[in-house]
Amino acid sequence: MVCLGNICRSPLAEEVMRSKIKKYGLKAEVDSCGIGGWHVGEPPDYRAQKTALKNGLDISDQKCRKIRLNDFDDFDVVYAMDNEIFRSLSQMSMPARKAQEKIKLFMNELYPNENRPVPDPYSGGMSEFEEVWEMIDACCEEIARRMKG
Repeated sequence: MVCLGNICRSPLAEEVMRSKIKKYGLKAEVDSCGIGGWHVGEPPDYRAQKTALKNGLDISDQKCRKIRLNDFDDFDVVYAMDNEIFRSLSQMSMPARKAQEKIKLFMNELYPNENRPVPDPYSGGMSEFEEVWEMIDACCEEIARRMKG
């Protein structure tokens, strides 16, 4: 799960996906990161933490990190939270064709070919974080259902 700074969208997506994996009894490894390194080592944004807690999950132990090239080797799928992140990841993984094929726009799993972004709630308030939570929860549910088969 990849967003801009790994403090809002991707930490939420990481923990929601973990909860869905547990719910469906799946085996998968989930992680999150950002394309920028501004917040490396910091916990997620307090509003993301508050939103997660309100919905029964705790992300306070997560530490922000920047994406590494070996993430393209370590994970089967690299989900981008929006089109800008998708383009950055695609450029970063060049020329490794295999790596590029792993990059997917997150919301396309729920709305194929619509290229819907998960909007960055950082500049907004709690209502934006709640909206993002709903999007992430629905998409992770769909991903987990597909994984379950």
